[in-house]
Amino acid sequence: MASTVTAGTLKVILTEQITLNSSNYGSKNEFSIGSIDEVSKRIITTDGTGSTSIVAFSGSSAAGQYKDSDVRYVRITNLDNANFATLRFTGDSSTDFAVRLDPAGSHIIASTSTTGVADYADISGVSLENLTQISATADTAAVDLELFVASASGSA
Repeated sequence: MASTVTAGTLKVILTEQITLNSSNYGSKNEFSIGSIDEVSKRIITTDGTGSTSIVAFSGSSAAGQYKDSDVRYVRITNLDNANFATLRFTGDSSTDFAVRLDPAGSHIIASTSTTGVADYADISGVSLENLTQISATADTAAVDLELFVASASGSA
């Protein structure tokens, strides 16, 4: 059976709105990523006691795993209104880094090139390596995280 999915263009719009002393200091930036033929959106609840795998990447797609070179956009949003989560990004050489995701905050990975999350990050030097996993640990109590992934070429 041939696929009947027609690829589309993901449009991302980032808007900040603030007025200080009657002057507008906000901004709006937008970009588009073409050839998207798969999106996944889900809410993941951390257990509040340890690390929870949020998403995995590899050289090929599988259940719950995305082909690293096909991923073009990842957004993780903390839906909690009180607790933060720590996101841990792991590379294929076991190099990792972590960032704090405050309540209502989002972390975005945008790869408008054809490399996806392959050759994406390295905390210890300048040799980029493939991103293999993102996991989360809640600060004091379980948090709900929204995951949105957009891919090209029919991954995961």
